[in-house]
Amino acid sequence: MPFMTMVHDVDPATKLKTDLGDISAVELFNNQVLIAVYLRPEKTKSGLYLPDTHRDEDRVQSKVGLIVKTGFGAFVDNGDGWFSGMSIKLDDWVFFRPSDGWSITVNGVLCRVLEDINVRGRIDQPDRVW
Repeated sequence: MPFMTMVHDVDPATKLKTDLGDISAVELFNNQVLIAVYLRPEKTKSGLYLPDTHRDEDRVQSKVGLIVKTGFGAFVDNGDGWFSGMSIKLDDWVFFRPSDGWSITVNGVLCRVLEDINVRGRIDQPDRVW
């Protein structure tokens, strides 16, 4: 197995968005991005259970999240080519350096606020990166 696939009772993107609820009153400025942080469940598909200490560490060290809101200028190519040809959008799974983001809780869900340029890449599923 190339990566540690986890057992999800519910699709992790659906769970994050449901737990987050209404965020229409949250406004981000300029190129800021709100990312709901992915916290791994306790069991892997191979049957291993992660200790609580490992899962608690995700609150600080998680590098993966779901884009749930963007500022008006996020991911817009301003002529320097940084976002040229890219289409980064809501509900994309992305990875980032944890220290680049400002950790906040929105409606009880752990999130990070990052500048768009601090999103380092996109992935198809959250278990792919740790």
